[in-house]
Amino acid sequence: MKKLSLLLVVVFLLFASIAWAGDYVIGEGDGLNVAVWGVPELSVSVLVRPDGKITLPAAGDVKAAGLTPVELSKELTTVLTDYVKTPIVTVTVAGITNNRIYISGGGVPPRVLSLPGRSSLFKLLCGIEGIGNADLQRGYVMRDGEKLAVDMHDLFNNGNIKADIDLRAEDILFLPTNELNKVYVVGAVNTPQGIMYRDGLRVLDVILESGGFTKFAKASAVLILRKEGDDRRRIKLDLDGLMKDGELNENLELQRGDYVIVREGMF
Repeated sequence: MKKLSLLLVVVFLLFASIAWAGDYVIGEGDGLNVAVWGVPELSVSVLVRPDGKITLPAAGDVKAAGLTPVELSKELTTVLTDYVKTPIVTVTVAGITNNRIYISGGGVPPRVLSLPGRSSLFKLLCGIEGIGNADLQRGYVMRDGEKLAVDMHDLFNNGNIKADIDLRAEDILFLPTNELNKVYVVGAVNTPQGIMYRDGLRVLDVILESGGFTKFAKASAVLILRKEGDDRRRIKLDLDGLMKDGELNENLELQRGDYVIVREGMF
């Protein structure tokens, strides 16, 4: 009965360690506590060496880097069956030193961050200074040479936590500049500016968001400059007709990188 109670305690601790470990991947420099139930001489605290291995009594060198604590527990259970009858092994992470995240792409200054522990993408984005200059719609996370399907725009700007992911050591966060994701309004408007592109954005929308026409503006001579390959296409619009006669075909839907140029009239 006493053995059964001890076994239940060990099983409870095992599941607790699994819940804590989650998908964390062990890396070099991490501190691990390895416990073998009923065999204290095999229970040790170790550091993962630069070659990714740990050394255990009886088991010798065992590869740990690249595995989760649960996966390493299973591996050690297999290795120790030659020395212990029905071994029960738990692995917990005592210290994390290999938790580097790399940020690049031009939207924010490049840097290498060492996270103190488990962290999510949302938490990381909230802590990046100048994140407003990054194009989250084109951003992505690179892990083990593959792009992860993460909608960072929906996560950060709309608060969709369902799109959040846990980050892992050696993840690369690519954040391109949002300069290519803007529409630029210049000329005879009250507040010339770059406006973040969004689906369905039209000429009249950006002019109104730029404070409207100045008193010198010639609404009948608005020009759109649109990049098409290596060339610039010029599209002339008569917004005077749009505002007076409701000619909706003049209210052109814009594209990323468009320039809306409002010319001045001759008085």
